[in-house]
Amino acid sequence: MKFTSLNYLASIGLLVSTLSIMSCKDSAVEIVPPTTNPDGRWITVAGAVMGTSATSKPGDGNGGTKLFSVSAKDAKDFNFTIDPFTNGVEMKSNRTARLQTSEDGNVLFNIAYAGENGGEFSRFKINGGNSFVQEDVTVNISQYATTAPRWVKLFDGDKTGVAVNVADVKPVTEGTTYKYSRGRSTVLALDLQNVLIKNYKQYEIPLSAEEEAKGYYISRLDAPVLNKAGNKLIIGFASGKHDPKTGAGDKNPYPALSSKSVVVDYPSLENPKVISSTISNGSTNGYRSFNAFLGNDGMIYQATQRDDKGSHILRIGQNNEYDNSYVFSLDAALKVKGSYIECWRYVGDGIAYVLYTHDGASASKFDANQQQSYAARVDLNAKTATKLDLPDDVDVYYFQHQGIAVDGDDVYLTYAPVGKEGRIYVINRKTGEVKPGAKLANKPGNHYIGTF
Repeated sequence: MKFTSLNYLASIGLLVSTLSIMSCKDSAVEIVPPTTNPDGRWITVAGAVMGTSATSKPGDGNGGTKLFSVSAKDAKDFNFTIDPFTNGVEMKSNRTARLQTSEDGNVLFNIAYAGENGGEFSRFKINGGNSFVQEDVTVNISQYATTAPRWVKLFDGDKTGVAVNVADVKPVTEGTTYKYSRGRSTVLALDLQNVLIKNYKQYEIPLSAEEEAKGYYISRLDAPVLNKAGNKLIIGFASGKHDPKTGAGDKNPYPALSSKSVVVDYPSLENPKVISSTISNGSTNGYRSFNAFLGNDGMIYQATQRDDKGSHILRIGQNNEYDNSYVFSLDAALKVKGSYIECWRYVGDGIAYVLYTHDGASASKFDANQQQSYAARVDLNAKTATKLDLPDDVDVYYFQHQGIAVDGDDVYLTYAPVGKEGRIYVINRKTGEVKPGAKLANKPGNHYIGTF
C-alpha cells in the first residue's frame, strides 16, 4: 500500500483540486475532471472491489471501495456511463468503507474499517468525478470504539455521527456457578463539522435476569437513530448466547430473543435501557446501512433481520417504547416466505424502498450462500409492498449495500449483477415510477454498494 496525492490546477479552462487517497496501485489513478453540475449536489456512486486472497470470492467486497461522483443530470442520463472501478478514487479502508454524505450531497464522511487506519474519521469535499478533497484534520476513535466501529450520521443537519461497538464479551461466574455474560458497550458521538469527539460512554448493558441466566448477551450494536424530541438515541442490536454449563458459545439449538433496542439519553449518552418488541424475534442492528428512520409522523421505523417469520418493520413511539399494536410483515406484504431486508431507506410520507431476498430465491453462481436480491416499494401506513420491475439476474445481491440516495422526489438505486454492467434506476418518491438512468460499468468480481 502507498499513500498517493493527486493534485491538479484550475484557472481559465484548468481545474484546481487536491485529492488524497489510499491507493493499492503502483501508478496513480488518472484524474477525471468533474462535469458541470447544474443541480447543486453530487450523486456519489460506490463500488466494492473483490478481494485478492486465495479464498476471495466474486462479490466479497474485501478489496476496498471505489468512488465516483456525478451530477444528478448525468445520473439520470441513459447514455452516460459511470465507471468507478476504472476512474474512481479508492477510499481508505481495509475492507468496505462505511460511508455517509452530507444532506446536500457535497461532503463525504468516512470511518476507516479495520486495518492500519481502522477507526480514523475523515471528511472529504466532493468536487465531482474522482475529486474528493480530504481535510487536513482527522480524529481516530479506535481507542474507544475499536478499529472496526459501526456508525451512522444522525439526521440533525450534519452535526453528529454516532459510532457504537461491543467488545470483550466474557462469561462471569461465582465460584463454579455461571451468572451472566456481558461485553463493554461503547456509544460515541462525533462532531462532524469540527472533526472531534463530542462525548462517549462505556458501560455493561444487562438483559433481563431471566435472559442472562440462560446465557444471552448483546453481541453487536449498530444503526443508532435520534428520536423526534432529540433527547434519546435508539440503537439496534443483535444477541448471542453462551452455554451456562460451559461458559462457551452455545452450539445447541436455542430460541431467538424478542427484537430489542438500547435506548440512551441524548446528548449525555447515559442511562442505557433495553426495550423489547413482542412482534418479532429478529435482530435490529442491520448490517452496513441505516436500519431505522424517524418518520414524518414522529415515530421511528426499524427493520429486522434473521427473523424466523421473515423481516418485519417495527414501530417505536414517541414514548421510546415499541408500539406492539403496529404489525408490518414483509412476508405478508409481498406474499413470500423468509424475507430478509438487506438495506432500506425511508423516503418520506410513510413510503420506503426496501432491498431484500427471501426463501426460495435463486443462489448466485458465484456464491451458494448468496441469494438473489430484489427491490420493493413499501407503504408503511397501508402496510403494503410492491416489487419493483427491474431486470432479473441471479447475481444481483445486496447484502453489502449501504446507500440509497434521495434528492427531492428522486430516489437513486444502483442495480447491477456482480461482475456485470447495470444501471442507476431513478424512482419517483411519490408515484413509484421507475426510469433507467446512467450505465454502470463493471469488472469481474466487483459489485455496487450504493448511491450517496
